[in-house]
Amino acid sequence: MERLTTQEEETMLVIWRTGEGNIKAFMEQMSDPPPYTTLASTVKNLEKKGYLQSRLIGNTYLYKPAIDEDDYKKKFMGTVVREYFDNSYKELVNFFVEQKKLSAKELKEILQMIEKGK
Repeated sequence: MERLTTQEEETMLVIWRTGEGNIKAFMEQMSDPPPYTTLASTVKNLEKKGYLQSRLIGNTYLYKPAIDEDDYKKKFMGTVVREYFDNSYKELVNFFVEQKKLSAKELKEILQMIEKGK
């Protein structure tokens, strides 16, 4: 699984949320969509990389994810933890605490999830 560019990742997030659709449908789901041709090019690149499947209906291509969003997250979050946090999830959590992105209340909720085995 090849890593996505920021633009490709943003596009995939919209496609995962939308499910199957055409370029116009994806554009409608974006708050600040790129030009049609730019998005179409990004979608074609995602298809070449194996992230999307397409089928022709009349004269319109419909695209749907070929890769599950959770599988993508697992693969690349593992890479982030390995490359930026010395393969330590504890260091990842500590980073967010130090950046004041994770509150004490949220940490307690995380501990409860861990204790419940979720």
